[in-house]
Amino acid sequence: MPFPRGKKPSSCFPKQHANVPSVENQEEAFQVKRSPSSPQGAPKKRSAFVDITNGLTLCLSDHVDDAVAIRIANKVQASNHTKKEKTTKKIQKSSIVTVKNEANQKKLGSLTSEGQSEQVKLGKSPVQEPKASPEQPTRDQPGQVPEEFDIDKEHSKDCCMTSEYAKEIFDYLKGREEKFVLQDYLHKQPDLNKDMRGILVDWMVEVQENFELNHETLYLAVKLTDHYLSCTAALRESLQLIGSTSMLIASKFEERSPPCIDDFLYICDDAYKREEMIAMEVNILQMLKFDINIPVPYRFLRRYAKCVQANMETLTLARYVCELSLLEVELIPERASLLASACLLLALIMKGLGGWTPILEFHTGYTLSDLGLLVRKLHSIVACPSDDKLKAVRSKYSHSVFFEVAKIPAVDIPKLEEALK
Repeated sequence: MPFPRGKKPSSCFPKQHANVPSVENQEEAFQVKRSPSSPQGAPKKRSAFVDITNGLTLCLSDHVDDAVAIRIANKVQASNHTKKEKTTKKIQKSSIVTVKNEANQKKLGSLTSEGQSEQVKLGKSPVQEPKASPEQPTRDQPGQVPEEFDIDKEHSKDCCMTSEYAKEIFDYLKGREEKFVLQDYLHKQPDLNKDMRGILVDWMVEVQENFELNHETLYLAVKLTDHYLSCTAALRESLQLIGSTSMLIASKFEERSPPCIDDFLYICDDAYKREEMIAMEVNILQMLKFDINIPVPYRFLRRYAKCVQANMETLTLARYVCELSLLEVELIPERASLLASACLLLALIMKGLGGWTPILEFHTGYTLSDLGLLVRKLHSIVACPSDDKLKAVRSKYSHSVFFEVAKIPAVDIPKLEEALK
């Protein structure tokens, strides 16, 4: 179950007391000084002077009106005379240009007629310019979706949903997956193993639930951690620092109001200093060359569930399977779109809602044969967890808010194999 906000998630690292600001400092933070330029502040210094000058101008205006009117009339007459001269010159020039253009057109017409007559004499057909035909949309054009597979037409009138670009956006994200493909990197880490990574990811799930962060933040943070560990050898003492810093970066990328550095230092039991977390943030961003828009399976999962109009309970079951996959080292090399497709297919089979449909095959780009091996791996994870100590995901999805999908029994193997045929 999610623990109340403000409580620290459990950690295997030593605890220290956090620095809590005093009551006097909190009161000073709420004090607001009145600025002299504000409407409630001091009056403006030049307000009386403005009134005097306005009175003087009103008094003098009666004596000056006649002279000013005469000068303005003279200026208007002079300007009108110059405008008339300019317009007459322009008309004369334009008439000369039109006469020259007519003469040139007549010469060109006579030359083209003579050229065509010579071609006819020589037995050649005159060259005809091709007529421009209007382009007709075809299904081969990018972004063109058949009507029976169009899942965005209901939002076509909503400009905020960008339904006309939805297919292209997810095709772009699927193409970016090739840039972020990882392999099993733990053989490069002399001081780490898969159990330590599982404990770290389980703790990150607990942090995401405590801070009430988006699910995309959790997936992106795990991806950032894996990418950093795949390139840099780390000690087990700095593993929690890497995970919490990845959560900080992902929060800045995904959240509307992300937690600050002090919040992440607090959940680490003050085991690290502020300078260490800032230095780790710089290292992670430089290693990824500041390209942290990594495709995550959660985005694809919501898109693919829309194809079959899955209800919230079925989508939550697929999310539960997808979140369990974060704990497994063997699934690190899997692409996000393929993993999301396999999680949705297993959820459909577990709920008895059918199998892989043509509309899913169109939008995902995967056939049933592409998903068979991965669905079997996910089924074994749901049926027989690899580590009973990692309970954050199961306890999270055992709550009534998530429809208690973690308590749904796994489907039988014969029924699974029949659905995968």
